[in-house]
Amino acid sequence: MTDTIEVERKRELPDDGSNITPLLAELGYVAEAPVTEIDTYYSRPDVDYMKTVECLRVRRRGDFAEITYKPASTPTTHGRDDVVSKVETNVILREGEQAPTAERLLTSIGMRELVRVEKTRTSYRHPYTPGVTVSIDTVSGVGTFVETEVNRPTAAGAAELVEDIEKRLGIVGHPTVALPYRDLVLGQRA
Repeated sequence: MTDTIEVERKRELPDDGSNITPLLAELGYVAEAPVTEIDTYYSRPDVDYMKTVECLRVRRRGDFAEITYKPASTPTTHGRDDVVSKVETNVILREGEQAPTAERLLTSIGMRELVRVEKTRTSYRHPYTPGVTVSIDTVSGVGTFVETEVNRPTAAGAAELVEDIEKRLGIVGHPTVALPYRDLVLGQRA
């Protein structure tokens, strides 16, 4: 289990993101192989995580699986500039095959499934800037987004780093997206 402060902002892209990939390479970022992530989101029966903007999910990615919890949003965790800073608690499952067991456990204790989100993600990391990831996400049925994320023990200076990276990538003019992918997918279904 790991706890970090995740500071992130996502922006909607007008295309598939291929226009910023050469710039990422020019800035020294190294692409990882694209992966498909399937996230199953849950809520408690007595608390609507859609209203509190909490996150409880089981993520599957190839042979990898984890359970993630992010606490409710507050004015402190969700800034007016759409930068989100929350403690993220991750429990890595021993094997990817344990994801269905984790999902069954959550429903067995009364959690209700909200939605399943499928996205293809290509992550870019800079070898000299640990804890920083720029990801291009194509979310099924919703669109393509770029997410700039900084993970550290504290949030000090992380929002400024996100802003600096976005400026270098020339994406500051793209609209910010305050809603989680979960909410965007649910909005498309409504």
